[in-house]
Parts: sequence; structure tokens; C-alpha cells
Amino acid sequence: MASLTGLSSILRLTSLLRLLAISILLSAGTALAQKRHYDVGRFSFNVVKGRCTHCKGEGFVMVELLFLPSVYTACPTCNGTRYNDKTLEVKYENKNIAEVLDMTVDEARIFFKTDQSIRHSLNVLRQVGLGYIRLGQPATELSGGEAQRIKLATELQRTQRGKTLYILDEPTTGLHPSDVEKLIAQLNLLIDAGNTVITVEHDMYVVAVSDWVIDLGPGAGGTAEKL
Repeated sequence: MASLTGLSSILRLTSLLRLLAISILLSAGTALAQKRHYDVGRFSFNVVKGRCTHCKGEGFVMVELLFLPSVYTACPTCNGTRYNDKTLEVKYENKNIAEVLDMTVDEARIFFKTDQSIRHSLNVLRQVGLGYIRLGQPATELSGGEAQRIKLATELQRTQRGKTLYILDEPTTGLHPSDVEKLIAQLNLLIDAGNTVITVEHDMYVVAVSDWVIDLGPGAGGTAEKL
């Protein structure tokens, strides 16, 4: 059984988006990174060697006010990029890691048009209605539906063996109706591969295309004690 929720899973998945971009910066097109022997950790704002020492990779600093609540402002050293100058000197197609992570999935798909491996991953994200999220978007800024769709995109890229139960909790949250249709198409790919998908959902289009519907709540089944 694979539940498409859980904070730890979401954190791993948002990190996956960053690694997609970082892998490009370490490719043959970034001779400077190779010359300096930079590894993946250099481009993580969670690791000391690549992050801004002033804000410690947060991108902002707290300003304490005497009689008012403290406020947060962009780090004056890195200007909110989270990285130190040496790290930002490494560029791919004139873009550094901070600029790449600020791209949306749709923008990155165009930017990485020559790299088929990363384009495939980005295409799957677009197919589940996530073309608008940024590659470096923090997990805390994702809605529950977005987090589940990121997890779904990861599952869709794996070799399907079938006989897996997927449970989703309102994955259409925040989706435009046209994107709901895209999401359903991807869920059907899991089903066609021999898996089972259970979703808690209020979107009537999802209800209409489901093979089975269990109606819960007032009036369900005619009486309160029946499904």
C-alpha cells in the first residue's frame, strides 16, 4: 500500500525537484563546477559549504524591533538566494542554481529542452497539473493536494509492477477543471498497470469517472447507519 501523504515523503520529493536542477549544473556543461570539484552537496542550502554563512541558507534574517514584533527581511549578504558567491558563480546556460530553482516546472521544461531525462520528469509533473510550482518551492508552501500530486508524479516514473494500493486525500485541491482531467488520465495509467486507486474526493468529475463510489455522511445510503 502506498499512501500519497506524509511530511517526510513531501520533503524528499521537493528535494528531488532540486536535485533534478543540480544534476544539470554538475553535467558536462559546467566545467567550473568540475574544475573546483564541487559535488551535489555544494548546491544544497542545507550544507555549510555552499550556503550563505550570514543567513545559514534561510534566505532571510530576523530583525528585532524594540517595541514591535520582530520582522523578517531578505538576507543582505545573499539577497535571498540562500547561497554564497562561490556557489552562484557556477552557471548553466547563463543561470546559477538560485535562478534555476526559482523557475516553475513549465519554465524549466523550456530551459532544459536539450536534456531528455530532466524533461521527462518535468513532463510528468505537468501532466498531474503542477506546471506552476517552482523547482525550489519549500514543502511548507505546498497544499495537501499539491504534495500528493508530486508523490504521484514520482510513482508514475517508476517501473510499475502492479498490485499496489494507492490512497489519496482530495488530490484535486486547487486544480483547474482542465487539470483535473489530466490528473484522472494519470491515475488511469496506474489502474491500467494493475494497481488500485482509492481517493477521498468531493470533485464530482472524479466521482463520475470512478468505478466504485462509497458515499459517506448525512443522507448517504438512505439512512445514517448505512453506506
